[in-house]
Amino acid sequence: MSDLGSGDDGISGSKYNASNMEGSSSRNDFESGKAGSAVEQELATKMLQIQSKRFYLDVKQNRRGRFIKVAEIGADGRRSQIYLALSTAAEFRDHLSSFSDYYASLVNRNAGPPNTDNLPEDGKLKSEMMIKDNRRYYLDLKENARGRFLRVSQTITRGGPRSQIALPAQGMIEFRDALTDLLEEFGVTDAGNGTKRYKTEKNRL
Repeated sequence: MSDLGSGDDGISGSKYNASNMEGSSSRNDFESGKAGSAVEQELATKMLQIQSKRFYLDVKQNRRGRFIKVAEIGADGRRSQIYLALSTAAEFRDHLSSFSDYYASLVNRNAGPPNTDNLPEDGKLKSEMMIKDNRRYYLDLKENARGRFLRVSQTITRGGPRSQIALPAQGMIEFRDALTDLLEEFGVTDAGNGTKRYKTEKNRL
């Protein structure tokens, strides 16, 4: 049985199984092109264990620039992944702070297990959207019978499968801090396009 919030588009296999991760149907334009993964470099990686899930944050670089690949591996080995430009990762980091604050307010108001009786039909508690070039990211803090989680979905306007990860709400601060550490080391500007810079100061609760 999959963890709370897990989608149906996970990919089974080892983290370093290139045939699954790099060549899968969810591969997008961060890793596409003639250069392909042959010239791709992994610059840094962080691993987080949040409840029964593992999350890998990999800073990578190819001829298109630097980006962060986020992979979620569930207890059953199913895997999902999304890709973030560094500027998008910085925006996501800022959203994680606001989602964490909102989640903390829910916990303070409603101590105890989740009560699904008064939830919206889709289970959404708070939502945001990010847009980067031809990609859209939907951030949805949701609640179901198993708990609260942040679902992050990535879509590409020119078509292709939707990819998504589901982060247990209790791990949002830890995930944000790990992302902040990587952004402080590698910056938040996308190579060659003059993207707006975001603040890199830590905003720990």
